[in-house]
Amino acid sequence: MTIEQIQSDEALRLREFPVARDTIYLAHAAVCPLPACARDAVSDYAAACTSGDQEEFMPTNLLRDTRQLAAGLLGAELREIALVGPTSLGLSFIAQGLDWQPGDNIIVHGDDYPSNVYPWMALAEKGVELKRLEPSEPGRIEPEEVFALVDSRTRMAALASCHYVSGYRIEIDTIGRELRSRGILFCVDGIQTIGAFPTPVEHVDFLAADAHKWMLGPCASGVLYVKHEMQARLKPVVQGWHNLNCPDFIARETLDYKPDSRRYEAGTANLLGIVGHRASLQLLNALGLDNIATDLLAKRRRLVPGLLAKGCDVMHAEVPEANASGIVTFHKPGGDMTALAEQLGQAGFKVSLRVMRDGSRLIRLSPHFYNTDAELDRLLEVL
Repeated sequence: MTIEQIQSDEALRLREFPVARDTIYLAHAAVCPLPACARDAVSDYAAACTSGDQEEFMPTNLLRDTRQLAAGLLGAELREIALVGPTSLGLSFIAQGLDWQPGDNIIVHGDDYPSNVYPWMALAEKGVELKRLEPSEPGRIEPEEVFALVDSRTRMAALASCHYVSGYRIEIDTIGRELRSRGILFCVDGIQTIGAFPTPVEHVDFLAADAHKWMLGPCASGVLYVKHEMQARLKPVVQGWHNLNCPDFIARETLDYKPDSRRYEAGTANLLGIVGHRASLQLLNALGLDNIATDLLAKRRRLVPGLLAKGCDVMHAEVPEANASGIVTFHKPGGDMTALAEQLGQAGFKVSLRVMRDGSRLIRLSPHFYNTDAELDRLLEVL
């Protein structure tokens, strides 16, 4: 099955993506609908579990396979992937697991999604300071702006791979390579690109992402990437039977952590969620991440001119494709954006209404590879 086949064969598309039967779903940057493969995997496993021990019915090599599939999307090693749920949890593990000293500082963007702001703010009790980026346009973080904030006490830059409202993708490799040369850690909130665009981690130390957006997986089934060389440095902040060695479920006299990323998976796994996540990751890997990215950029090239022709202001309309994403956010001058979002909902569209710090309201569009050109054209007709 290819993206072209999905888009050209309506019966196939509706079978594999049931949401498309009744809704033109353009909100994958929010919470995705499950594809049929994830639905079936979860349903089949849940049905089996009514007969006995849930772990006994766990698909063979479920955890290892899911870690490997996630590693494939990132270009990471199996030993660097932990199955840790929400992005907020993964980022908090990173924030609380490092040995900070009073006076250390972290470079952040205060208008990132709160999950990538609050964990770093909480370090104030340890004397850690935040240096806040102030981009000229929402989310448009240029590498030079990051480097300009670095001083002798900078220990980390914690940035999103893509801004959740504007859709601007940062230059991960460029930023990460320079930070590493200066001995500064780089942490990435990857939830707005993984499953949609390549999110390289060669020069990234830590990354967290939930499955419920572009990865098309269940909520709270996510991944935590910790570069192998950083695992001795990032202390697990939760302890349990799964991340510590305890033969025959008997507690040892000392804490002996698992030798790889499993040291961050403290207890019983979210098996239902991971079953669905594995199915979605298999789909994404089969379709090919580069193919998905190419399709999403083509959709952007269709939407942006169409919105501009309708008199809309589009965020980062002229941005280079290297910094573009699957997110297209717009405002209609003089229009009531809340009413427009409601109007689109009544017309069968699922979009996201987003509010900026200054109170302005915008509509965010985030189609995925199974959306068709006809659906996008229909949206433009309705506006």
